[in-house]
Amino acid sequence: MKRKLNECEMLHIDIVKVVRSQMYAEPVLDGVSNLFKIMGDKTRCNILCALSQNELCVCALTVLLDMSKSAISHQLRVLREAKLVRSRREGKNVYYSLDDDHVKDIFRTAAEHVSERE
Repeated sequence: MKRKLNECEMLHIDIVKVVRSQMYAEPVLDGVSNLFKIMGDKTRCNILCALSQNELCVCALTVLLDMSKSAISHQLRVLREAKLVRSRREGKNVYYSLDDDHVKDIFRTAAEHVSERE
């Protein structure tokens, strides 16, 4: 429920106008929210952490995370659809890596933020 302007004492309306003009549009905020929902899963965070170190195949991820190949593949599909990871085929093997440096930066920044509070 939006508050009416006259219900609050707006001492700094000029600041509110500047901030409002610099805020992201709703579609961008929806995308950010969905990104954080996808990254909000511990298994997917583990996969992103591993892939931030090196490109890996599904089999390597199954060993690292002690999970089944189908469970890893399912999570990789979610991450791939969200454009957080990409894949490349080499013969019969498929290798996964982070989609770009933005993903690595987002994950690293979040991990640093959490670590500084401990």
